[in-house]
Amino acid sequence: MSAEPIRLQKFLAEAGICSRRAAEALIAQHEVWVNGKAATLGQKITPGVDKITVSGKPIKAAAQELMTLAVHKPRGLICSNEDPHNPETIFSMLPRELARLRFFCAGRLDKDSEGLVILTTDGDLAHKLMHPSNVVVKRYLVVLKQPFPSARLPLLIKGIVIEGERLKVERAALVNAGVAGNASSLDVHMHHGKKREIRQLFTTLGYDVKRLKRYQIGALQLKGIPMGAGKKLSGREISMLFHTPLTPNAPHQAAAKKSPARSAAAFSDED
Repeated sequence: MSAEPIRLQKFLAEAGICSRRAAEALIAQHEVWVNGKAATLGQKITPGVDKITVSGKPIKAAAQELMTLAVHKPRGLICSNEDPHNPETIFSMLPRELARLRFFCAGRLDKDSEGLVILTTDGDLAHKLMHPSNVVVKRYLVVLKQPFPSARLPLLIKGIVIEGERLKVERAALVNAGVAGNASSLDVHMHHGKKREIRQLFTTLGYDVKRLKRYQIGALQLKGIPMGAGKKLSGREISMLFHTPLTPNAPHQAAAKKSPARSAAAFSDED
């Protein structure tokens, strides 16, 4: 009995090629072919029957091992599988025994930022984490070069429009505010996240970002994962990515002293 037809982008994600969103981009760029013809968006295929190629390379129907990691990204690494201008990527952190698997980022951090990043071989999970319809709250510690006044906090939530796009956050609070009602550190929450949105927002308002660290996704915290290390997530921990605690947590864990340099041996199995 042959397999049931599924959407092409779902097939590519389950095969560990890329996320569904990235698969749609490849299809639009005519990099994906089905049975010798250029694929179309929304097309369905039958795994094990139809012949699929991506950039000329045949794709097997067998799905790879599903694994999801939480890693503590240091500054200086990019969240990309390959970049000719940046040979050091977040995937350079992975131990040798995991190099055989095809991981991709389910929500990126820019090169100058640090903190919690989810790497997974599960295309469906990556799609759920990144799709706008799923409200996955991400929490950041933002350290500025200048003190930020409490009176301007509502502006961060209201947002500002830059080149036709509104940049905003869902929540913002000062960390260890002084008697003058300002602080150089803020706790910022957001669930959408355009490229470098937090940095652009503060820079446009006249505040330079000194440090940006993501310390929590959903209810899953970075706490306990050293800089440059990671851990394999259990099913319970993966479900925590889609939950938000009723009471906000302070980002004191994110301000802790720096952890040891990254090491492949620092990756651990699930609890």
